[in-house]
Amino acid sequence: MGRLFGTDGVRGRANVDLTPELALGVAVAAAHTLAESDRSHPPLAVVGRDPRASGEMLEAAVVAGLTSAGANVVRVGVLPTPAVAYLTAEAKADLGVMLSASHNPMPDNGIKLFAAGGHKLPDDIEIQIEGAVEANATTAWDRPTGAGIGRVHDLLDGADHYVQHLIGTVPHRLDGIKVVVDCANGAASEVAPVAYREAGAEVIAINAEPDGLNINDDCGSNHIDALCAAVVEHGAHLGIAHDGDADRCVAVSADGDEVDGDQIMAILALAMRDAGTLTEDTLVATVMSNLGLRLAMSAEGIRLIETKVGDRYVLEELRASGLALGGEQSGHIVMPAFATTGDGVLTGLHLMSRMAATGRSLAELAAVLTRLPQVLINVPVGDRTVGAGAPGVLAEVARAEAELGETGRVLLRPSGTEPLVRVMVEAATQQVAQEVAERIAAEVRAASPAS
Repeated sequence: MGRLFGTDGVRGRANVDLTPELALGVAVAAAHTLAESDRSHPPLAVVGRDPRASGEMLEAAVVAGLTSAGANVVRVGVLPTPAVAYLTAEAKADLGVMLSASHNPMPDNGIKLFAAGGHKLPDDIEIQIEGAVEANATTAWDRPTGAGIGRVHDLLDGADHYVQHLIGTVPHRLDGIKVVVDCANGAASEVAPVAYREAGAEVIAINAEPDGLNINDDCGSNHIDALCAAVVEHGAHLGIAHDGDADRCVAVSADGDEVDGDQIMAILALAMRDAGTLTEDTLVATVMSNLGLRLAMSAEGIRLIETKVGDRYVLEELRASGLALGGEQSGHIVMPAFATTGDGVLTGLHLMSRMAATGRSLAELAAVLTRLPQVLINVPVGDRTVGAGAPGVLAEVARAEAELGETGRVLLRPSGTEPLVRVMVEAATQQVAQEVAERIAAEVRAASPAS
């Protein structure tokens, strides 16, 4: 069996790659792996989902798998991923399950797992679960019967608990701020507008009518054109876009210009530094963050630690080092004092709180960071290792790095799931970045031609 888990759970085309049978098997394996074996009472699992139509089917399979393994289940319904993580911690549950494919289109779905406390799983636990899925598929496991079978309960006010938690974290009310929020027809379609209004903002919600089929459909954090237009049309101070499960937040200034995750991290880092809450004056980001973020933070006396791509690696570094802020360019922002995972609504609240506290526009705050032009080329290859490590490729990368010096950088990264090598170049101008990226991409193609 190949690896089930990608960078953010198990994901695939619903009912083709991610079948009810697989969902049931993963749920059983997760219950066996994550539940404490010496407990005097049955393990407890919290299960939530985004509004994809396939989520209803997969939720039924996951609940069946958990209860068949003896776990009691609390269903929380359609809620953002970070809400499920929060409720997992609040309920002192052994594990949490979120059914979502995040920003992916509707035909896809996924299974995200949380351990006790609402924390994402490290690689070694995912490998254990994969092994248990395979073992359970070939060998009979002891099934509880009678009173040993798990029971199912519905939590009807989970959204209220989550929203009140979010409101309690806001350092400055949002009165006087007008915001357009694009809910991606996803899991935050109800809670995001409510949270922003209760914090004091005037809210105009768009793409907040999920029907099970329209999630992320030309809307949300990956498609912000409609949001940009709506912000200008309504004369709003800003726009905020979430993805399908609302663990992301990207923003739009009053002029309709995008403010990405790097810029949001810079704004929040300065706010937290000024408040004395930015531990060790350190920010955590991935290697995909723009070089402009490092330069901006250095100018402000803030240290930047880089991790591998994926918010899980940001989370691991934050937890290991006891740090207070991290995230990704894509808009996954993590504030461990308030959340165990990236939380788009939490991020939106704190971004607007900084605007309200300073009286400055989003564009003014975002100007702390000057983004360097960035070019990303995904090169199809026959062998990812050869394509990324051939002598000719490495020589071209070294040449490019010498040319760019401190005014740019090169990142060469084999894809973890596809026969691709990703070539990313940042430079002082778009033309230089494009030329350098194309040179390196040509060497990668020559080293390992796609079959």
